[in-house]
Formats: sequence, structure tokens, C-alpha cells
Amino acid sequence: MNLLTQTIKNIKPLDEKAIHDVQKKLSDTMTNVEGLGYLKSILLNYAGISGEKIPSEPKKCTIISCADHGVAEMKVSAYPPETTVHMTKNYLISKGAVANALANFSKSHMVVVDMGIAAPMGKIPGLLDRKIALGTKNCAKGAAMSRLEALQSLHTGIELVQKYTAQGYHCFLPGEMGIANTTSSAAIVACLCDLSPEEATGRGTNISDERLKVKIDVVRQTLAVNQPNPADGIDVLMKLGGFELGCIAGIILGAAANRAFVVLDGFNTGAAALIAATLCPTVKEYLMGSHLAAEPAHQAILEKLNLQPYMDMHFRLGEATGSSIIINLLDGMLLAYTALTKDHIPDLFCCQSEKTLLPLTTQELQEYNDTIRPLHLSSMEKCQLRIDNLCKPIYSLGRLEEIAVKIAGITASAKPNILQKRILCFGSKANMSSTQQKLTAAFAQHANAKVTLIELPKPSQDLLTAIKGGMLLAEKEIRQGTQIIGIATTENQRHDICGTKVKQALQKLLTTNYIELTIFKDRLLKPHTPASETPAANDIELAYMIGLILGAAHGGALIVLDNFISEIAAKIAIDLAPNVKDYILRTETPPASALDWDIPSYLNLNMTTGGGCIAALGMKLVDASLHMLNDMKTFTEASVAVANDGPGAGRQKI
Repeated sequence: MNLLTQTIKNIKPLDEKAIHDVQKKLSDTMTNVEGLGYLKSILLNYAGISGEKIPSEPKKCTIISCADHGVAEMKVSAYPPETTVHMTKNYLISKGAVANALANFSKSHMVVVDMGIAAPMGKIPGLLDRKIALGTKNCAKGAAMSRLEALQSLHTGIELVQKYTAQGYHCFLPGEMGIANTTSSAAIVACLCDLSPEEATGRGTNISDERLKVKIDVVRQTLAVNQPNPADGIDVLMKLGGFELGCIAGIILGAAANRAFVVLDGFNTGAAALIAATLCPTVKEYLMGSHLAAEPAHQAILEKLNLQPYMDMHFRLGEATGSSIIINLLDGMLLAYTALTKDHIPDLFCCQSEKTLLPLTTQELQEYNDTIRPLHLSSMEKCQLRIDNLCKPIYSLGRLEEIAVKIAGITASAKPNILQKRILCFGSKANMSSTQQKLTAAFAQHANAKVTLIELPKPSQDLLTAIKGGMLLAEKEIRQGTQIIGIATTENQRHDICGTKVKQALQKLLTTNYIELTIFKDRLLKPHTPASETPAANDIELAYMIGLILGAAHGGALIVLDNFISEIAAKIAIDLAPNVKDYILRTETPPASALDWDIPSYLNLNMTTGGGCIAALGMKLVDASLHMLNDMKTFTEASVAVANDGPGAGRQKI
């Protein structure tokens, strides 16, 4: 019995008892488990893989498989073939690729393997030599490899997993490097997802319109010449694939056989997963999605594999980019779940807002808002230029780049680094359930952020005065060095189901077609509220949050939103002071309709549990962007070839 056959035989269904135990603990502890959104299903799936009643944080291994493709001679990439050699050296010598940066972020051990680079690599420290050949043959003219070579690539992936699971690694983040590999992947996806070449083929390394037409024709030619059998994964790999894609398919099969799991990255790892699933459909249970890649056919891959994308960052790069971020979010959920299983209730720092405040006039509010500075343009331009010249296809890190540039504009630094964070959560500790306290403390700990509970006075202030109270809270934090402020709120009563306040606010707005927002904003601008019209507690809280957002922007801090309530406050704050928009980071796409604004949201976890948990996850996205900015090397620093086509040509320099 060969290794592949034995490996497939060893793949078993998930541990249903472990899933049941974790589900029961969540149900016994939380009033609304669904408030965790997709984090709950991620946790349960991981429990089924690990078989642990209290799943521990997995030891992670990023495996970057490198190989060249004969189809590169068809001029389908924006980068020359020698880039594969350059980037492999960059991983191990300069250590300046995005794979290095995000392995640092996710605390993952990184391994680089030569599966078939079309050049002698010599003795590069740390490079695993598993070279099958000097690249594949041109798949547009015939089979990319022999069936024996296809099996060898699969066996290599399986053997790598066996090696590293023996060392305690149980989470694998595969990535790849190989110029023209998205052409092979497009052909694989067209075959296994029944798509046309036009539907399956994207811009890869951000090629021009002219080169995209060439690439589509090459994919069409590849399929016509080879006639792959979609029922035979080895046949598909042999005729269309790459050695690195075969290795990744082997990693997936090997992980499932060893009760480890694989977090997929983008288009190329998805194509490899399709091959693995063709060989053994059960491996789908051992896979976890991460993001929705910019390649148009990635959605079809995820649907075929029954996987959910948990963020949309507009990535078009396959070096375990999205997977490194999503596995870090699982780490946060595991920390939170462990906290829920313990009796200890964290002692969150609590402070009361000032009870006596001088009134704020509408003129004073307008003058304050008018002095909120626009972002520092020069720092943003310098930051973007550096990002464009980091060792990657131009614009390939999408919204992660946008976050870094935003922070550069806020901090007036072209290369910002570690920033002090705090989550300000409005709510009374007496009214905060022990479950919410545990969740808030755990997610904040994961984000390396401090938490302060803000207890508001009884509703006796007018709304303008409450706004001033929020401004003063922000100013105090900024004086203490806080540069990232998360804004959150808890439920009104400790027995309320997590997400109750969000649901009520959403229903109220939807049933009034958002007229409530306009009415509330008009009430804000009243100079005085008669005693007979004392605002409700929720309105006072919302006004404080608006003031906090205005004050944070005025003081030059990044504002990270939490659940839908903070979105409402931010929407009104932006209406009052448009420059505030540049200081906002929206973490999560809110339930139902967004508030009709053009600020992107990044995560798609369907969470309603607030208390700062969502804001903490947003802060981790900031951390990832700063790792990218500070850990990666430029083309010049790493001696890597630059783009010769598309928007990178001329912008990227060496």
C-alpha cells in the first residue's frame, strides 16, 4: 500500500463527542451562543479535529512551497521567472516577505521547501530540498508533469506533515511561491468547478488588461490540449498543476490523517484543496477558510469546499497571508472559551464619567469639530510608496495596506510601529454579566489592549453636555498616550441576552427607515433639554460615544468600532464632523443593512456580542498591518526582481 492510499485510509470523521461537549459548555455559559457568530463554528470545528474538551491553542507551522512553472514562458505574469529564486532566498536570508511578517504576527514556525525551482539553489540555510525537477513543463502544450511526479509531490506534502506533527504542530498554514502558478490554478479550478476560462482566470500578480487576455487564452488552450478528468485528482494535478500545488494537496491530506487542520489562504491553496478533496472528500472537514481573494473564481472554490470566508481584505497574494490573520482570531476565541470554562471573573478597571460638566453650546461643538485635522498627507504618501516597493505584487495586500496608510496619516509617521491601545466600554459592572466580563477581558488580552468600563451618571444631563463628557474621556486617554481607542458598550441588564441592545437598535432604525438618526441628531443640537424631557439612558450613552469619537479624532487617535451601537455613534459623529471618517476603523460588517456609508468593514464574522470583543479583533488587524509595514523588506533591500507589467511596472524599483 503506497503512502497516498494509506494516508487517505487514515482520514476519519470529526470527533462528534468533543463538538458536543464544547457546544454544551457554550450553551450552559452563554445566554446567546449565536452572538459569537462564525467564531462559534470555527471553535466547534477545531474541537472536532483536536478531540479536546477544552481545545488548546494549536502549535502552528507555515509551509511555503516553491516551484516554477513551464507555462511562465507564455508571458502570463507581471514578474520574470527568476522571481521564484529571488523570493525563496528572501524568505530565508532577508526574511522580508509577507510570509515572514505574518508568520511573526501569528507566532507560526515557518518552513520553506523547494519543490521544483528552475535553478540550482545551493546551500541556502533552512531550505528543504525536495526538488522534483527544474520546474514543470508548459501545461499549455501538454501535461505539466508525469503521474509519478504528481504522486511524488503529494507524498512530499504528506511526509512534511508527518515530520512536523511528530514535533507537536497541529495547525498548518500552506503558502506557495511560483511565477505563473495562478495560470495553473485557474485551469484546475475551471476543470473542477466547471467554469469557463474567463470565469476562472484573474489578474494574479496584477497584470494588465492585455496580458489578462493572453492568460485567459492560455488557460483555454491548456484545458483543450490536456482534457483532464475531473473525477481523477491525480490526473488533474499531472496535466494542469505545479509541484508546489501537489505538495499543498499532500499537506491537506496528511493533516487530516493526523488529526491536524489546515487554514487555507487564497486562490492557489484553494485549487490545491480541490485536488485533495477530489482524492478524499472527508478532508473538507479538516479545512478552514480565511478570506475572499481578489481572484474572481475564489468564491466558487469556497462553495465547492463548503467553506466560509471570514474577511474580505482584497488580497491577491498566496503566502499564507489571510490564513495567518484568521488563525490569530481563532487563538483569541480559544482564549475566550478557556476563560468561560473557569470560575474566575476578571476584575475590569472601572471609572465613572464626570458628573458635573459645564454646558456645551452648539457653537462650541461646531468650532471643536472644525479643528479636527485631516490626515497627514505627506506621511501617507511616503508610507504607500514604501508599501508599493515591499517584496510583493503591487497593491496585493489590499485593505491591509489601507490600514497601514491610514495609521501613517493619523500618527504623521511614514512607518508607525507599536501603538498603545485601550477599549473604552460603556456600561456598569453591576449590570455586566460574568460571561461578558470574561469575554471582554479575554479578547482584550489577546489584542494586548487595556479595558476601562465607563459608568455614566443617571440621565440628568442634556445630550450636548453628554457629548462634552465623551470628549473629555477621549482627551484624558490621549494625554496618557493611548493611540488606538476601541469604543464599545455592554447590555443594559446582566440577564440580557448578548446582542439584545444591538437587536433593539437595529429593529428601531429599520422600522423607521433611519429617520430616528436624523431626529436624534437634531435633538443633539438643542442647547438645553428641559427637565420634563430628560433623555433616556441609551440616548445619553449614545451621546457620550459620539463625544468620545469626536474627541479621539480631535486628539489624533485611531477609533476602532465594536458592534452596531458604535456604528450608529460613528455615523452621527461623521455627520457632525466629516473629517472624523478618516479616523474610523470598522471591524465587522454589521447585521442586515450597513448604515449607508463608504467606510469599508473588514471581518465577516456575523458577531453581535459586543463589550469590546469585536473592537479587539479590529485591533489585531492593525497589528497585522504594522507587521507588514515593519517586518517586510523592499525589493532593493532583498534584491528581488520588480514588476515588468501592470501598475507595478515603473512604480516598483530596485
